[in-house]
Formats: sequence, C-alpha cells, structure tokens
Amino acid sequence: MRKTLLLLAFLLTGMLPATFAQKFTTLTYYQDDTLKLELDLFLPQKPGKEKLPLVLFEHGGGFSAGDRTSGHSFCAYLAQHGYAAATLTYTLYMKGRNYGCDGKLPEKIRAFQYAANQFWLATGFFLQHAQKYNLDATKIFLAGSSAGAEAALHAAFWDYKLMNLYPNTTLPANFSYKGLISGAGALMDLNLITPANQLPVLLFHGSTDTVVPYATAPHHNCPTNASNWLLLAGSYSIYQHLVQLNGSTRLVTYCGGGHEYSAELFQKNQQVLVDFLNDVLAGRKSQEHTIVATGKPGTRPTAFPFCE
Repeated sequence: MRKTLLLLAFLLTGMLPATFAQKFTTLTYYQDDTLKLELDLFLPQKPGKEKLPLVLFEHGGGFSAGDRTSGHSFCAYLAQHGYAAATLTYTLYMKGRNYGCDGKLPEKIRAFQYAANQFWLATGFFLQHAQKYNLDATKIFLAGSSAGAEAALHAAFWDYKLMNLYPNTTLPANFSYKGLISGAGALMDLNLITPANQLPVLLFHGSTDTVVPYATAPHHNCPTNASNWLLLAGSYSIYQHLVQLNGSTRLVTYCGGGHEYSAELFQKNQQVLVDFLNDVLAGRKSQEHTIVATGKPGTRPTAFPFCE
C-alpha cells in the first residue's frame, strides 16, 4: 500500500479544467404515471469505432436539493477523454422531510434506496440502448458526490433483488459495475462489500467531515439517543476494508477538510478521476492513499496520525 503526500497548491494551482463547449442530449430514462426522470448524456464529439465506457453520476444535496447540472463539468471532461457520461435527475426524497437527528430513520434509509434504485433504472436504460449510443455494457461506472456518493455505493453493493423498488425493470442476473468514484460517501454496513462483489473504488473525503463521516461514525454526528441515528462507514473505513479484501482502491484524504471537499475532484483536477477510470479499464490494480494538506486544523488529530 502506497501513501503519497501532496501539497494543497498542487491540487489547486493551475489544475482547473479547461472550459469547452460540450454538447449534451437530455433523455428520459424512466417514466410512469407519476414520475419522469431525465438525464443529460455527454458523448465524445469524435467517437472512434470502439464501444464507449459509460459513467453515471448523481449530485449531492442531502437528498433534498441540487440538480443534475452540477455534474455537467465532470461529464463534459469525461466526454473529451473518450467516455460517455450521464448526470442524472433522481428523487429528492428528503425534500420537505426532516433529515436531522430528530427525524425518522426509515425515511433516511428510503432516501438512500430511491437514489440507488434510480442508478439501477438509468443502468437498465443504457443496457437497453447500448447499441444506439455505442456503449460497452460491461464497462459501466458509478460516481457521485455526498448523497450521490452514498447512492452510488449502495447501488454497487446492495442486494439488487432485495432492495429493488421497480420490479418491472430489472438488471441482468450476472450484471456488475466496472468501478466506482465516491466523493464523501458512506455505506450503512461494510459487510455489504464481499470478496465476491468487490470492485475498484476511488474515494475522496475530508478527514473532519461532520456531515458524512470520514471513518465510521453516526451520520451528522447524531447522539446515540437520536430518532434518526444511523451508523455509517465512510471513505477511510471503506478503503481499509477493501485493502483487507485485497481489492483495488484509492483514497484521497483532505486533512482537516470538512464536507466542502465532497465534490472537490469532480470540479478540480478531474484528470485524477480519468486516470483511475483508465487504470481500471486497463486492468491495473492499486492500493494507494494520497494525503493532501489543506492548511486547515484537524479537530481529531490523534484519530488519524497521518494528518498531524
């Protein structure tokens, strides 16, 4: 396992993506009598003969805010580097509901479930239309920031048959995602990741995040007597678990950083994410922890000595 120390200046100075005029197509990926879900699909302007890998992205916002346009920059960058990429609208289940510590735990879990299911719906849509968009159905990645990262992680590792809310739309029995990118995401249970279903995962997270835990802690730092108490395993715990399983994983830790880093690599230094995707497609395995100094003081320095 390799650890790398990077200066903040390296990530923030001269590393912003160039601005390109990138066209996209808005598509309806699911519709019934009460719900219409759309996505914006970005494709390379000059596609080659080979079928394209696909990245599906969901934005953050606590399952109550945000919209798919926040993924435009990331998806456009991917399209400029030979990927198909789609940023999704999904059900903001917690809008108008109490997501705080005195809310209702079943509603919090339901929010995760809707967002994960709609990753599955979008996946099914593209499997059905893979030929139309020249997609490689064996090379579909998930990506998300904050709530979107939580959705991506659960879409990748939940039992699909058990958690599927849309029985009229199903994925192939042998389907699996190619890899995953998580910005400040977390899982309800590390045991969801097994030797049989593990896949390459890139994670990035602020070490002092009080919204989504960096390691393992209650969501929103809720006290143990809270009605909405939920223990979550964050990026550091997921990384360690995958290393123990001898999986392929990378973690970028922003020492002293909070939840403001949940979209950091989707907005800046996007080439890091493209490099990860390229390595996965090339079959290159890694276990790498990159430590970034932010200049912000850590509130729990003894918990993570590498951030002192």
